[in-house]
Amino acid sequence: MKDQKITIQERAAVIFLSFFGSGFFPKAPGTAGSVATIPLMYLIFLAEISLLNFILATTALTIISCFIAEYIQQKRQLHDPQWIVMDEVLGMLVTWAFIYPRFDFISCFVLFILFRFFDIVKFWPASYFDKKVTHGSGTILDDIISGIFAGLSILLLQKFQILL
Repeated sequence: MKDQKITIQERAAVIFLSFFGSGFFPKAPGTAGSVATIPLMYLIFLAEISLLNFILATTALTIISCFIAEYIQQKRQLHDPQWIVMDEVLGMLVTWAFIYPRFDFISCFVLFILFRFFDIVKFWPASYFDKKVTHGSGTILDDIISGIFAGLSILLLQKFQILL
């Protein structure tokens, strides 16, 4: 790839998928991407977006991310590189959707810990998408599933009045 000219579209895709460069953090880029999501969540919280619009926007962003991940992975002949952290961003947003619009330190901390746990462990079917789906959607959807698991865990914590 040394001799290839990098296009504006490719640069934009890298900026987007790395969530403005947070995916290039030298240690634990997935964790860095998850942490970088918290200011975005705060901005969404301040904007008082309805739950329906939040879910619609997150869904649209997920679909777009799948296609952009496929584009860049094909272009650079990669599969799920660590610097792609848009999946962590989306996973955090999906987890947050379960308690949306709640935004406080304890909620964010628990959300972050649970999401990172499920993202690292990758219980089935997240593991299936992570290992078996080679399209860009596999790169993104394993974290969406991890976000669902984390969100359901938060609901359980709330139901039994543990931490939240």
